[in-house]
Amino acid sequence: MNENAEQQHPTHSARPAGTAPAPAVTVSSSYAAGQLARALRTSLTGPDQAVRDRAAGRMEKWRAVLAGMADGSLAIGSRTPVAGLPAWVTPDVVHGGFATGSAAAAGPLSAHELTAARAAGVPADRAALFAHALTEDGLARLWRLLDDGCYEVVLPEEAALLTVAWLVRAGDFDAAAALVRELQPFADRLRFLPRPTHRPATDPNAVYRRSVGEVAASLRTRRPKAAVETQREALAVWRPFEDELLGYWLHDDRHERAAEPGRAPADRSATVPCPQAAVLLAHYRELADAHPRCGRHADPRSNPGIMLRALTETAAGRPLEPRLAGLLRHAVNSSVAKRGRPGSARHTALRAEQARVAALPGHHEVAAVVIGRLAPLDQRSGTPDVDGPLAPVTAAEAADSGLPAGTVVPPGLRRVVRTALSASPEVLAERGLLPSAEVLAELVPQLAANAVAERYADPALRTLAAATYRAFRNRRSLLLLDLAHQVRPEELPWVRALAAHGGDEDTLERARTAAEDTLRRLGGLALTAFPATPLPNPLVREMSQLARQAELPAQYVEELAADIFMGTFSAKFLAAARTAADLLEGGLYARYYGIDCAAVRSMAVVQAADRLARDRAPRTAPAFDRLCVERAGPEAASSWSPARNGTVIEQAQILTTHNLAVLVRQTGVAPAAGWEAAAEAAFAVVCRLVAGVHGHPRPLGTIKQAAYAWRQMVFHLSMCPPDGQAAAVRRIALEAARQPWHTAARLAPAVAGLRLAAEGGTFDADGTALGGLARRFQGWTTTGHWMRRRPGAASG
Repeated sequence: MNENAEQQHPTHSARPAGTAPAPAVTVSSSYAAGQLARALRTSLTGPDQAVRDRAAGRMEKWRAVLAGMADGSLAIGSRTPVAGLPAWVTPDVVHGGFATGSAAAAGPLSAHELTAARAAGVPADRAALFAHALTEDGLARLWRLLDDGCYEVVLPEEAALLTVAWLVRAGDFDAAAALVRELQPFADRLRFLPRPTHRPATDPNAVYRRSVGEVAASLRTRRPKAAVETQREALAVWRPFEDELLGYWLHDDRHERAAEPGRAPADRSATVPCPQAAVLLAHYRELADAHPRCGRHADPRSNPGIMLRALTETAAGRPLEPRLAGLLRHAVNSSVAKRGRPGSARHTALRAEQARVAALPGHHEVAAVVIGRLAPLDQRSGTPDVDGPLAPVTAAEAADSGLPAGTVVPPGLRRVVRTALSASPEVLAERGLLPSAEVLAELVPQLAANAVAERYADPALRTLAAATYRAFRNRRSLLLLDLAHQVRPEELPWVRALAAHGGDEDTLERARTAAEDTLRRLGGLALTAFPATPLPNPLVREMSQLARQAELPAQYVEELAADIFMGTFSAKFLAAARTAADLLEGGLYARYYGIDCAAVRSMAVVQAADRLARDRAPRTAPAFDRLCVERAGPEAASSWSPARNGTVIEQAQILTTHNLAVLVRQTGVAPAAGWEAAAEAAFAVVCRLVAGVHGHPRPLGTIKQAAYAWRQMVFHLSMCPPDGQAAAVRRIALEAARQPWHTAARLAPAVAGLRLAAEGGTFDADGTALGGLARRFQGWTTTGHWMRRRPGAASG
């Protein structure tokens, strides 16, 4: 699927997956050059100055990437991409995992550092601040922060000196000294001080998508919208003037007698200038100067434009030409027919409603009131109450803002404010505030941090450990090659220094239990809320960390990028496939995807024996690599391409179930509503995605997503008891037939294949059966995907 390889990181590789050893894979600079060009275009053509300024900032970073790649100071693809910086230093990373060459904790002194320097009476540089933090006065300040918890750690480096202070207070002078020695070379460059705050951290068991401060900042960007203000001007200014204009032409200027329906307007053909017309025309010109947004009145073809032309002639004392008189007659009569005569019940009701709409305050005006309500709240966290800030405008607020009392906060602003709700992830999901598994993954570190910190008995240390973990998860992932893994929290020197200070065995057991409970909770929520979505990599990373803390054998695997895949999988993929084989052997999933579970189990046994013989864990699983290539088809053994790599990676996902089997077998997770409901919910997503294929000019990405959702569905069905599985398959087949004709036609071969496997049948080697009427639904292909072909109308 070449179309799935958009926004690739161009690499060089000389072999396909599973064949002879390849030369080193290197990262090309063409991706960075393309990103620089994109940022340059946006910096010149962005819709507003803020967008252009942000693009200019990205330009500078991409220039730094290209310069570093050119002079060798950047090693893109390495865990230590910046020369002179160890792996634990948080790098500044741009889109795609490219390090810019700077450290995230470097740069000019922040406001809290300048304040700390003034308070300590030391020069405003980081080396002086570092040295002062190690004095009696500096340690006392850090101890106060540890005790009251009124600090924030945005980058993990900002927890380093707090850790030194805790170690000193705990009497572990050797560990404190060793940590200082490791930090010292970077003391003049990196920010190691925490950020003081006015409040301690909020409820550690609640999560939120955006902080109150972030929501307030978003609301401040609200500006009057041109289209809305134009409509407001039309309703409040020009519609009343049009009524005046129409009224003038409906009434005789001497007798004020209404023109009868069907008759021409009152005679305005006198050659004497009309003072009334002149006054009305002058009023129009004043309005036009003061309210320039609308232009309908100036259109000579519109009814108001025609009446204005006639008014101009009458005000000047010129007789109306016959053509203009005819147009005027039509304009007046059609206006009356459309809205009624001014003053009539129909016309009055219409204008009253338009006046009400025109009087509605702009979103930016209501946003200002909501911002005032958010101001007293903790700006660094979410809030458990979003209903209060969203209440109608009170009488007191109306007096201050000029808005009508009772004004309701519009839906667009309500959606923004609700993202600050601080609650359990289950509550956020129920309230529709978790739109995707990726959003859930963003929130997980807030919960995982608490579980990780449970291993420490001291409350101050637990708070510090949780803050460090949350900050660590702010690190952006690097682009890595050679099966390298991202830096882990335990690699930070200040985290390592605390390793010996875990609690007693009871505390550690509670920590293991907390990690396992959190893991089970998150896995269950992901299956329940997003049954059609494979676990995203950030969520996989958190689950792996929790599994390690819980001392579970669970091996979670990440989704690999086809454009930088190096042709081999790490050993944990075979371990995960073994778990899946043990769980699924003889079931629907194994039959549908043609998995030889005994062969997978045999590979795992051989690898385990090899591990014992070598007395070390293998990094790769060559037999698993070969199996994936074999299952991907003969094209996968040819020359390298992202599409061919994608077919191999998809086979690894099929064999491992992309973490579903590990969740079920080793973590004990199940969807809250049951497996049948999860399967049918996943199928609903499949239908929505396949419907989007119709008429799509580049549908392969959508087809791939649909195939992944389909795979999730097949797994869920495999977990159902036999009777429930058969009933669910029948319901899915009926639902497929009820879809729009093009969706039903595209789904028909996949559904036929599902029913075949559910009844005990198997596919041919090419993934088809029943003479091509049944097909195995997979996403990646090196040839044209069968689902991409447009079904004939007769199929419906």
